[in-house]
Amino acid sequence: MTTPTATSGFPLPPLTSPVRTIGARTIDFSSRIAVMAIVNRTPDSFFDRGRTFALDRAVDAALAAASAGADWVDIGGVKFAPGPEVSAAEELDRVLPVVQAVAAQSDVVISVDTFRLEVAEACIAAGASVVNDTTGLQNPALAELAASTGATLVITHSLARPRTVYAAPRYDDVVQSVVGFLRERVDVAIGLGLDETQIIVDPGHDLNKNTLHSLEITRRFDDIARIGLPAIAAVSNKDFVGESLGTERDDRVDGSLAAATACALLGARIVRMHDVARSVQAMRMTETILGLREPQYLRHNMGSENE
Repeated sequence: MTTPTATSGFPLPPLTSPVRTIGARTIDFSSRIAVMAIVNRTPDSFFDRGRTFALDRAVDAALAAASAGADWVDIGGVKFAPGPEVSAAEELDRVLPVVQAVAAQSDVVISVDTFRLEVAEACIAAGASVVNDTTGLQNPALAELAASTGATLVITHSLARPRTVYAAPRYDDVVQSVVGFLRERVDVAIGLGLDETQIIVDPGHDLNKNTLHSLEITRRFDDIARIGLPAIAAVSNKDFVGESLGTERDDRVDGSLAAATACALLGARIVRMHDVARSVQAMRMTETILGLREPQYLRHNMGSENE
């Protein structure tokens, strides 16, 4: 079989450095759409509402995600939205044992979803290789940490201070604003010593954005991808999916898969999802449609008799 290339029907924005070594894995984002599994060790996460708060359940969920084909798992101990105060020590107690247990049993990429330097530092030492900062690098020391350790940094568009309300956000052009913000933050990170090959961007669906904003980001995701760095579509079970379909949190899987696929067709190279098995299937099919991979086998209408 020949090596597949993207067809002209879906011209993908080029990546400046598509091949990334993250932890123990090397991922070529020019030919793969990675699936990032979500593991929340929080009692009040917006979707699973504590389902994986217990340590054993969090570890089991992360390992099950890896077995189901996830390229990496994103472990969080504090939700983005406002809620009860969680100290740095408590956050670390939540996420560090999960990172340690998963790193000891799997080569899956591990990211820690945090905005705190001390949490990120301890988790990197324990085996995490990505810091997923949803605050848009409000603490520049996270970039310095990634630079000194070789970790990958996810820079996400958001406007609020950590865990604070940002009421009725307004944008003249939400996509233009997000792209400008991400480019500026990437420049800051590089100025602090981070190499471009250590940076991933995330437009932050629903983070300080309403449903119309998130839909606009989805339909114009190619503008995000043109930044030239691997971009995350973190769309799973979010409110823009629920409001678009009129569905509650437990009935948003199909809408989430549709949103993730739409973003991937426009250049997203990582999708952050709850339902790993279905997401992996959707992304492998999307890669095949894009011409990035070939079918696993060819039998239908290939011979004198149809099978």
